[in-house]
Amino acid sequence: MRRVRYSVASSLDGYIAGPNGEYDWIPMDPAVDFAALFAKVDTVLLGRASYEMSAGAAESPWSPGMRVFVFSRTLDPAAHPSVTVERDAPATVARLRAEAGDGEIWLFGGGALFRSLLDAGQVDAVEVTIVPVVLGGGIPLAPVGTRRASLRLDHIHVYPSGMVSLHYAVPNATH
Repeated sequence: MRRVRYSVASSLDGYIAGPNGEYDWIPMDPAVDFAALFAKVDTVLLGRASYEMSAGAAESPWSPGMRVFVFSRTLDPAAHPSVTVERDAPATVARLRAEAGDGEIWLFGGGALFRSLLDAGQVDAVEVTIVPVVLGGGIPLAPVGTRRASLRLDHIHVYPSGMVSLHYAVPNATH
């Protein structure tokens, strides 16, 4: 079964974006090897707000050939031909996880999509890089209403910038 990784940056006080969705507080640390981190990723999952934020970037953050799935009840699929717009995240992700192959699935964001997939047992790993900043408000890592989930620490990495990556397995993921 293919793995789903929720890999995200978080402020020390638990926010993945500022009050207006901003992420300018996340440093582009040269010690982070993004190419190696996502070399196995062939599929990206986004909620509507995260998609709209990334769609405004000067260049696509996704590697050529990556499949991008956006979960939204309001987006018109015909207006977004470069991605696959889906409505039912748990069912779609269960189908993607069951596909043949060893490519990983990156749950890019956001928090509400993470909550729905975690609650459905469709997240295998939670990888949070803590950025040494306090935002005081914004979009939380796990929104109110997220079910309790026990995690198992697999790996810790401390970067020279002071960022700390915490990699957890989700033992109760559906396999």
